[in-house]
Amino acid sequence: MVDLNDVALFVQVVKAGSFAEAARRAGMPSNTVSRRIGQLEEQLGVRLLHRSTRHLTLTDAGEALFARSSGQVEALSEAALDVGEGGLTPRGKVRVAAAADFFHWFELDWVKLFLTEYPLVRLEFVLSDARADLVAEGIDVAIRAGAINEPTLIARRIGSNRGLMVASPGYLAERGVPESLADLAGHDCISGRDGPGRTAWHLDGANGPTEVVVRGRFFANSALAQLRACTSGVGIALLPDVMCAPYLLDGQLVPVLPEFGVDGLDMYLVYQSRRQLPRAVSAFVEFALAKMVTAGLVRAGANPIVATSGP
Repeated sequence: MVDLNDVALFVQVVKAGSFAEAARRAGMPSNTVSRRIGQLEEQLGVRLLHRSTRHLTLTDAGEALFARSSGQVEALSEAALDVGEGGLTPRGKVRVAAAADFFHWFELDWVKLFLTEYPLVRLEFVLSDARADLVAEGIDVAIRAGAINEPTLIARRIGSNRGLMVASPGYLAERGVPESLADLAGHDCISGRDGPGRTAWHLDGANGPTEVVVRGRFFANSALAQLRACTSGVGIALLPDVMCAPYLLDGQLVPVLPEFGVDGLDMYLVYQSRRQLPRAVSAFVEFALAKMVTAGLVRAGANPIVATSGP
């Protein structure tokens, strides 16, 4: 019979990212952790982890076991805490992945309010424009824009934004105001990267979707960097309306060809599929959702789960 303690230890190894870190958290020797995971693999008759000198990666069997067991292990741990401490108050660490410019528009005062409301919860933010691997990086919830393609995750739609073309008044005074999409060929356009082939913006207009090839001399993989370059007069940028709104209101930016844009930039709260989210994670998900909708950071709508797998 499989030792459930070894299954729980396997979950901790995956979350920790290494035998050494899992051993430190569990207060046992690293070689003991490695030996017990090896025993679990022998009992199951499958390899769960690919081991290298630098990191661990899950096999297909390991991913399946983690997806099926991590929620139950967390639920049991949470139940023990509830019994031991006599309450149902959310507690523990919530690890959140978001874009590098997340706190440009998500107020830090909201974070303070959440921590005040939930004094036993700790928040850890992992900010990067690279899309986080929730399992490998131990992420509890990610805030993402765009399509969610990972089949092992569930995603809760928050709402949507619209992409707008904008520029500074100074840039347009110097270079002229585009009157058609064809005019963009004569302008510096700010985009995410400079690579081989064409840089194309896919826009929505009155006559449906259209593609326009743009060129420029400034590229950045951060939307915030693109915004700052745009307000500095570097060129025309295509950015979410939530980022542009305060700059449009105070005149630092003006719309360019406002009849064109990008519709349906959906925003999601993404987390691993599990029967029961830890209370701390659920509390943060509901709090973040309410704040983003109330503050107008997204256009509110239905919040369906759009991708599911696992139990």
